[in-house]
Amino acid sequence: MGLLHRFSLITLVAIYVLILVGGIVRSTGSGMGCPDWPKCMGRWIPPTEESQLPANYKEYYSGKRAEKNLKFAGYLRAFGFDESADRILNDESILIESDFNKYKTWVEYINRLTGVVIGFCILITCFFSLRLFKESKTIAILGVLSLVLTVFQAWFGSIVVSTNLVPWTITIHMFLAILMVAFLVYLYFVSGKRVNINLADNSRTKLKAILVACMVIGVVQIFLGTQVREAIDLIAAQMGTANRHNWIGELGMEFIVHRTFSWLVLILHGLLLFYMMKKNVISKLVYALLGVVFLSIFTGIVMAYFGIPASVQPVHLLLGTLIFGLEFLLFLQFSVKRGH
Repeated sequence: MGLLHRFSLITLVAIYVLILVGGIVRSTGSGMGCPDWPKCMGRWIPPTEESQLPANYKEYYSGKRAEKNLKFAGYLRAFGFDESADRILNDESILIESDFNKYKTWVEYINRLTGVVIGFCILITCFFSLRLFKESKTIAILGVLSLVLTVFQAWFGSIVVSTNLVPWTITIHMFLAILMVAFLVYLYFVSGKRVNINLADNSRTKLKAILVACMVIGVVQIFLGTQVREAIDLIAAQMGTANRHNWIGELGMEFIVHRTFSWLVLILHGLLLFYMMKKNVISKLVYALLGVVFLSIFTGIVMAYFGIPASVQPVHLLLGTLIFGLEFLLFLQFSVKRGH
């Protein structure tokens, strides 16, 4: 149980590192730095010069991605998503291959290496979970589900690449990462020492309700953020990175809604702090959560008023997902009643 507790924390930290690295990939436009998967430019260690690639590398990798997209479209049709399948197959821009850029290639390669490390961490976490099958079937099942989700996430990452970063695939890829965070937070919590909080059942129910509201609004806010990101991608493609400071001015209602929702996030967490102080059940975890909320809003302000700095984008994403993890951990803590 102690090994599972420690390793689930290590894996959880690694996933947050991957979310940060993934954000860097997006903000630097390095998502197609490796046009194939699982190798990068056909190699386990990518090249550093274009001369190391075959003359027809663009046509070759474009053809490979077209084959994979055809298979993926078949999966989509099998589940009734004919329209999405048609869009992928009929959008010729998906198969346009970018010029080789060694910096973008290595940024994406580091992202993949981080994913490999997490894969091994999840595998070990699953092993420790299965050893606890007799003590807790829930722990064992969640360990296996974490491994299955990791394998699916890796496969879906290849789809993100083959479809040339179609926005909705990136969004699904990110929410799968958040689901992995939830699994690992639960494994970390149930495998550690539980602290019973002296709180009446009705007060506990209200506090959990506030936390659920915080989590729901937080997930909605993350989704709204993905809509803003998709809009920024389109604007960036039209205006170029040289006009980065003008991107915010071109955004529409999605940015206004996302910005307005941040007030709701702040109000709900303020209510959470007030209620916990009223019931005298305040903890360091709550202060950490509020600190991350303020940092998230601050980075949002920086992006809005300082031309969406590429260095701030991944931090903003990381903080948003970290808020969810802390909220879920708090929720689990208050789910333990006295005497349990």
